[in-house]
Amino acid sequence: MKDILQAFNLKQPYCNISTGQKDWVGTSGKTATIHSPVDNAVIGSIALADVESYDAVVAKANEAFPIWKALPAPQRGEIVRQFGDALRKEKENLGKLVSYEMGKSLQEGYGEVQEMIDICDFAVGLSRQLYGLQMHSERPNHRMFEQWHPLGTVGIISAFNFPVAVWAWNAALSWVCGNVCIWKPSEKTPFSALACQEIFKTVLKANDLPEGISNAIIGDSDIGRRMAADQNIALVSATGSTRMGKSVAETVGKRLGKSILELGGNNAIIVTEEADLNAAVPAIVFGAVGTAGQRCTSTRRLIVHKNQYQDLLAKLTSAYKQLQIGNPLDEKNHVGPLIDTNAVNAYLKTIEEAQKQGGKLAYGNEVLAGDAYTSGCYVAPTIIEANIDMPIVKHETFAPILYIFAYESFEEAIAIQNNVPQGLSSAVFTLNMQQAEKFLSNAGSDCGIANVNIGTSGAEIGGAFGGEKETGGGRESGSDSWKAYMRRQTCTVNYGKDAPLAQGIVFNL
Repeated sequence: MKDILQAFNLKQPYCNISTGQKDWVGTSGKTATIHSPVDNAVIGSIALADVESYDAVVAKANEAFPIWKALPAPQRGEIVRQFGDALRKEKENLGKLVSYEMGKSLQEGYGEVQEMIDICDFAVGLSRQLYGLQMHSERPNHRMFEQWHPLGTVGIISAFNFPVAVWAWNAALSWVCGNVCIWKPSEKTPFSALACQEIFKTVLKANDLPEGISNAIIGDSDIGRRMAADQNIALVSATGSTRMGKSVAETVGKRLGKSILELGGNNAIIVTEEADLNAAVPAIVFGAVGTAGQRCTSTRRLIVHKNQYQDLLAKLTSAYKQLQIGNPLDEKNHVGPLIDTNAVNAYLKTIEEAQKQGGKLAYGNEVLAGDAYTSGCYVAPTIIEANIDMPIVKHETFAPILYIFAYESFEEAIAIQNNVPQGLSSAVFTLNMQQAEKFLSNAGSDCGIANVNIGTSGAEIGGAFGGEKETGGGRESGSDSWKAYMRRQTCTVNYGKDAPLAQGIVFNL
């Protein structure tokens, strides 16, 4: 990885690769050593920010905002287009870095960079479509319409499981809307984030634009809390745990700020009696074990018709036995490591608790050891036969643990699916049109994402991404999510000679 870090110009005080980097605004003097979950090797040392350096970053962003917002939106879109092209050139290096630093498979690392490229393309088109409505005024010779303006500085708090893509979902839209951004990436995956900053910095420099349009700050949760409380941050977009999201929402709400929350998921797939199991099994397996179960859209619950239950369980067990687990940079492997040993401990504790609550282990429950697993972060994907009364099934564990349930009626299946605090992604496999439509109706899934005959993970950037209940209610990426990054203004123009009042009021002077 040393050559890749050097390719992205990641120097001191970013890391211990080399010296230089005079444009970093200051640090706390504390450093964090980042190890790869792949092999436990040291990637580098990161200098952590303190309050003073945070304030300096905010000042840089505030200085850049008037310059950036003054550019017409299509010109801002052109900058984002150039960033997308730069990402295309760096896709291989950045994808490898994401894979090695986070532990996801190499193909998923490349896929994450491709998501960044795709959202840049989306944002370029959006830069010419920031539409407002025009309404008919009740007053003669008046024109009434709405328009949208930038908010200011947008704070982005992202999680380790998608080190770069979720930032890009927010940043690309925010930029074309005229905002500047401050990014607090996960302190577990800082190098991928800083590589993105270096790429965008070259684009800004080539266009003679201030670097403060895009900023990154590496720090612990104290920095995130400061961002949430800061009146200078017009919008905080936070991705992470429900616990974290509740804290952000409360803090931002107290100052009447804006927030986008994309929090926990506890996603279910319903497999009906009329499902095609040959289509369902690959989707279930990928949803449950992709990114080692560390996606917010990972499949965690499988709700199966009683007549399909044994057949599907046998097919899944057979498929799990064929999974290749190991170094994610080897494209032959399907599953990489968990992010760290804390995640491994959570995996073990969750399986133990599930068994105490009556769950039956069908497959897995193993921390892998040997020369190929020196980091101690590799675990076997696990299947647990569960019942709906087990409290643990309502809890999200970021690990490849799949609970499987049997049901009798379709209404019962929907009720089981919805009976969790989270509401992110959901899916049904069925060839019955009535079941499919009911699943999508207001009597069906209560999640922000509802799929038919595809799995719970793998959302496309064209649709708004997010969920309900304890998932936070926020939306990122496609559709009209851009509106969250702007302020709406209703305007009325009187082009007549008189000045009539609304509602027919007469005010004679």
